[in-house]
Amino acid sequence: MAALERFTTATADRLPERDLAPARALIGRAGERLALSQLHTVVALAGATGTGKSSIFNALAGAPLSQTGVRRPTTGEAHACVWGPDNADPLLDWLGVGRRHIRDGGTEPDLSGLVLLDLPDYDSVQVAHRAEADRLLTVVDLIVWVLHPQKYADKLVHAGYLAQFHRHREITVVALNAADLLSGPDLEDCTTDLRRLLAADGLDGLPVLTTSTIGPPGLDPLVKAIRQAVVARQAAVRRLAADLDGVTAALAPVVAADPPKAALDAEASRALTAALSQAAAVPTVAAAVENAYVHRARKMTGWPLLRWIRRTRPDPLERLHLGDHRAAVPAATSLAPASPAATAAVTKALREAADRASAPLPAPWQDAMLAAVRSHRDELPDALDRAVAQTDLGVARKRWWWRAVGLLQWLVTAVALAGLLWLGVRLGMQALALPPLRTPMVDGWLPMPTALLAGGLLAGFLIAVLVRPVVRLAARARRRRATRRLRASVQGVVKQLVETPAAAVLTDYTAARAALREAAGTARR
Repeated sequence: MAALERFTTATADRLPERDLAPARALIGRAGERLALSQLHTVVALAGATGTGKSSIFNALAGAPLSQTGVRRPTTGEAHACVWGPDNADPLLDWLGVGRRHIRDGGTEPDLSGLVLLDLPDYDSVQVAHRAEADRLLTVVDLIVWVLHPQKYADKLVHAGYLAQFHRHREITVVALNAADLLSGPDLEDCTTDLRRLLAADGLDGLPVLTTSTIGPPGLDPLVKAIRQAVVARQAAVRRLAADLDGVTAALAPVVAADPPKAALDAEASRALTAALSQAAAVPTVAAAVENAYVHRARKMTGWPLLRWIRRTRPDPLERLHLGDHRAAVPAATSLAPASPAATAAVTKALREAADRASAPLPAPWQDAMLAAVRSHRDELPDALDRAVAQTDLGVARKRWWWRAVGLLQWLVTAVALAGLLWLGVRLGMQALALPPLRTPMVDGWLPMPTALLAGGLLAGFLIAVLVRPVVRLAARARRRRATRRLRASVQGVVKQLVETPAAAVLTDYTAARAALREAAGTARR
C-alpha cells in the first residue's frame, strides 16, 4: 500500500483522476480496515434468491435471524452475527451493517472472531438490494458463494461476479448448497461441471464444497473452511493483497514502457533552440552587434576631424536597449514581438519536442509530456527577452588596437595641422609685407609645410581605408561569437522552461513505474 501510495503521488498531476480513483479508494479502504479490529474476520454469504444462503446463515448463527424464502426479494439488508466476546461494533459501523447479533457459544467448532454476514441477493429485483450486496463484496474479508444445483451455471454469477474475483481465490469459497437433493452420481456430475465453469472464470482448481442445511453432508465442510480462515486471521490482509493485485494489473499498462534516457534528445533540443532563437530575434541582435562594432570602431579609428559625423548616428545596440549585460536588472529590450510565422514555428517545435520525448511512453504520459512542454509557453517571450538582455555580446569593452589606431590618426592629423599652421604663418607674413621665413624643401622642390599638410591628410585617409576591412572582419567575428552566446542563452531558457518540466514528467514516470512494480510484486507474493 505504501508503494501504491507512492505511485499515486508520482502520478497525481500526470494521469486522469478516473485512472487513479480505484488506487486511491483502495489505499483509503486498506488504511481504515487495518486500523480496525484484526481479531475479527468478516465472512459474507453471497448468493442469488433461493440458493439457501439465509438458511445457512441461520443454521450457523443458531437462530432465525435472517428471513428465508424463495420469493424475491427476501434479504433486503445485510445481517451480521458475531462470534466471541470481542467488540466488533466499530468494524460493523465501518461496514455499514446495522442488524447485528452476538453469539458467544454453540455446538460448532470455535469460531471466536467470526463476523458472518448474510448479504442481500445479488439478483434482487430491487436495485438498492443489489447495490448493497455489491458494496459489501468490495470490503469483506472472505466471500462464500452459495450456489444451487438448479442455477449454479447462471451467467450472472459467473460473468458478473466470479470472473471478476479471479484474483481473489485465496478469499473465495464456493459452496454448492442443497446437495441432499441430488443422488451421488448427479452430485458428482454437477460438481465436475461447476469446476469447469470456475476454471473458465479464472478460478481453476478452486475447491467446491457441498453443503446442506437439512441433510448430509451438512455444513461441516463450510464450517471447516470458515474456521481455518478465522484461526489464521489472514483473510483481511489476503483480501487487500488481492485487491492490490487487481489495481496494479489495471494500472500496469500506463507504466509498461521503458522510459527514454533524456527528456529532450540532441536533435529536439537543437530544433527547439533554433525556433526560439528566431522568435527571440537572435539574427537581428547579431546583425546589430556587427553594426555596433563597426560604428564604435570607426568612431575611434576614423579621421578625427570627421568623427563628429559618426557620433551623430545612433548606436545600433543602444537603439535596442542592449549591450549592458552587467546591469542588476536589465531593462527590457526594444526588440519587436515575434512574427506570426516565428510563433507558429515555436508551437510546432514544442509539439515535435513533446512527441519525440514521449514517443515510447503510454498515451496518458504523452498527454502529460505535451502539457509539461507547453506549461511555460506564455512565459517564453519575456524569458527570451531577459536572456537576450543579459547576454554578454562582447562589444561593451573598447579594443586596444582601436586606441592605437586612434592615437596614430591623431598624430598624422597633428602633422597635417602643423603644416597648415606653417602655411598660414607664411601667408600672413606675406600679407603684412614682412620678410618671408626660410622654408625647408623636400627633395628640393616641395615646401615642408605643404608636405606636412598633404602627408598628414593622405596618411589619415590611407589609415582609415586600411583599417576599414580589418574592422569589418572583426565585426563579423563578433557577430558569430554573439550568435553563439545568444543561442546558449536561448538554450538556457529551453532547459529551464521546457526541458526541466519534461524531465520532471520522466522522473515521475520512472518513480511511478518502480512503485507500481514494487506494489505488484508484493501483492503477488
